[in-house]
Amino acid sequence: MRALNRCRNAGVSLIELMVALLIGTILMLGLVEVFSGSRAVYQLSEGLARTQENSRFALDYLQRDIRMIGHFGCANDQSHKQQVGAFTSHITAAAGTPLAAGTPLDFNLSVQGFEANGTAPDSTLTLASPTAGWTPGLPTHINDLNPRPGSDIIMMRFLRSNGAAATAIADDGTKTTVTIATANWGNLIQDGVPTPDLFAVADCSYVDIFARDGGNVVGSATANAVIGRYTAQPEGQAALYRAESIAYYIANGASGRPALWRARWNSAGVAQPEELVDGIENLQIIYGQDQSADVDSPSGFIGLQNTAGNAALGDATTVDGEQRWRRVGLVQVGLLASSANPSSAQAPDAASRPSALGVTYAAPADGRFRASYETTIALRNRLYGN
Repeated sequence: MRALNRCRNAGVSLIELMVALLIGTILMLGLVEVFSGSRAVYQLSEGLARTQENSRFALDYLQRDIRMIGHFGCANDQSHKQQVGAFTSHITAAAGTPLAAGTPLDFNLSVQGFEANGTAPDSTLTLASPTAGWTPGLPTHINDLNPRPGSDIIMMRFLRSNGAAATAIADDGTKTTVTIATANWGNLIQDGVPTPDLFAVADCSYVDIFARDGGNVVGSATANAVIGRYTAQPEGQAALYRAESIAYYIANGASGRPALWRARWNSAGVAQPEELVDGIENLQIIYGQDQSADVDSPSGFIGLQNTAGNAALGDATTVDGEQRWRRVGLVQVGLLASSANPSSAQAPDAASRPSALGVTYAAPADGRFRASYETTIALRNRLYGN
């Protein structure tokens, strides 16, 4: 009886305990491995989802505005420029002098790009140390935005698609007042611009761009001779539009990381930048030119594709340079997006690095997921001369 009690109280042997600990350790290691793998997959999926989402937003912003290049009422900029005096601007600087060519409100140039140095097709861009500078060199109004080196910049000017029919255009000798129906004012304040101050009145024959005067939408005194082509009642399809002068570029965002930005200039030539999409690290742009060198008779066929730094486009400081930009009828956009947080993705080797429009990206080993996206945008207002 005593021997039986001693056997029952003997407990677990050392060998049995070690076997149990080994089995428990194996099970715990398995659980840790499953959890680690699940976490890595989740981070990768989250990084991919955020990257795709941000890229869609960025491309949507770019596509909507780039498609409007050349829109100046029921006829495009090319058509208006074929008739002497049909394309005019009466925006004045703060000092009262007409704005000169090359300013942000130079509506004679509907599109112009700036190629980041070292980002030509077939080149490799090191994101951590991009080459400084752009070709052509940045004008002051863009350089003041502090864009990040290594990314292209595009500037465009156009009239928003939603106009308001002019019900009356009256000249009192000091200014020309354009009247629209109150219900149509909403057409001019879309896209987050509640108080626009840059407008244009246009029909199929003329377009005149001017600044808002006080509480009314009016032209300046110097605009009388141009807007005065209309009688007290507008002729034909005269309408009031909101004029846009905007630029897209990459700069540091609120998070400290690269982001897609858009700057909008008001009638005083002052930039109003806004951060659009976080995590957009790089922007590359190629311009397609009509194969016809005669800008007054475009063929509608894109025969040349060049970067903004190519001599075939020029810097637009000459009449010839402006003519070459007027031949642009297509824009290709490529961008690189990255996840907000490390996604446990290994740094890609040289053979699997992301690329956009021929530019290969050498990214830092920060564990972020990166992907490139491309799109081709036809300038529908430019094709076939409209």
